[in-house]
Amino acid sequence: MLPCIPPRDETKAPKAKAPALSCDCHMHIFGPEADYPYSQQRGFTPPDASPQAYWRMADTLGFQRAVIVQASVYGWDNRRTVQAVEEFGRERARGIVMVNADVDRQTLSDLNDRGIRGTRFITTISGGPTIDNLPGVAAKIAEFGWHIEMYVPRNLWPELLPVVADLPVPVVFDHLGGLSAETDENDPDLLGILRLLESGKCWVKLCGYRASLTGHPYDDVTPLVTRYISTAPERCVWGTDWPHTTLADYMPDDGDLFDQFCGWTSDEAVRTRILVDNPAELYHFPPA
Repeated sequence: MLPCIPPRDETKAPKAKAPALSCDCHMHIFGPEADYPYSQQRGFTPPDASPQAYWRMADTLGFQRAVIVQASVYGWDNRRTVQAVEEFGRERARGIVMVNADVDRQTLSDLNDRGIRGTRFITTISGGPTIDNLPGVAAKIAEFGWHIEMYVPRNLWPELLPVVADLPVPVVFDHLGGLSAETDENDPDLLGILRLLESGKCWVKLCGYRASLTGHPYDDVTPLVTRYISTAPERCVWGTDWPHTTLADYMPDDGDLFDQFCGWTSDEAVRTRILVDNPAELYHFPPA
């Protein structure tokens, strides 16, 4: 299993705090393992990451809303994610779970009532659902206005992008679509993702550090991220990816990551759209 170091105990205060009602659109809650056991098929074992520890970090950044994303270590057991939404409170949190094609309507209805707004397909690490379930799951969640969040190896995009275009629900491309910082500006997978963003059907999460090839401070991801922002700022959201699982050496500081986000665009209206307005639309938060 992949090693994991814990998140930082202290977060550096960013140069500027986030605007009111900013939403961290990608983070996880883990443990305690005795109450929420991990899947035997997991690819890593994370340290505990509690709601209290998360909000200490988020308060430093100035974030008031969060999206709790089901991690592969829990497989189909969505209890920790659902409970975390309850602990956070539905006025400030939403959740993304994992469901299979055999999920029944009542289960989806119950999850929807508890603040869940989408399901995740993650095939980059053990424990996630397989791609062949994609059309079946999409057909079932469409009734509830959910979306699908996808984190898949980039070699799958030539086959999957036409499928994504035909799904009856929006798709969120996680972690910059799984593309690396060295992606050429005319790369066909990048161009295909950009077309789907421009169509208004899909979204992209600007969680950038995993795309870096040079490591901290992850400056090499800037051209790829700014390409997404300049093409479709109305389809971008941002997330910390706290507590930064599967990292074995350097643990990023979320204050630095937020400062990097602010450096990707000098337009405060665009920043507010990405941090506040887009998440409110995508995750169905109530208006201010």
